[in-house]
Amino acid sequence: MIQIPNEIRPIRAEDTDALINIWLVASRISHHFLGVERLLLQAEQVRDIYLKQAENWVIIHDGKPAGFIGLVGQFIGGLFVDPNIQGKGLGYQLLAHALDLKKALELEVYALNTQAHNFYLRNGFVEIARFAEDDEGLPFTVIHMRRDP
Repeated sequence: MIQIPNEIRPIRAEDTDALINIWLVASRISHHFLGVERLLLQAEQVRDIYLKQAENWVIIHDGKPAGFIGLVGQFIGGLFVDPNIQGKGLGYQLLAHALDLKKALELEVYALNTQAHNFYLRNGFVEIARFAEDDEGLPFTVIHMRRDP
């Protein structure tokens, strides 16, 4: 079976619904501690605010959007891959694309999201700070990480 390489391209308006669904499904798993109500509210904010403010790149797998990375300068605002196809290197490909563009990257990840934290550690990020609360003042530890070129 021939494997077609995944395309990474800028987000298009028609990608929005698929990417919000990927964000919500992935967040219900990785950010379960925030609760469904808060995640549904955040999904609206991702759609109405964050996707419009960030430089977003979508990865196409089997002909459809399978994940995305949002960049604000050298800061990763989010990296999400459809949980049904995680483990196939799509997150790594998005990260590599961002590194090619920006050289150095920073991000924040919830300490409770051990899968993402470990992913970033495996990909050369180091912890530079910890905060006892997230950006909304909730009592969830956030780890600030950086990767230099």
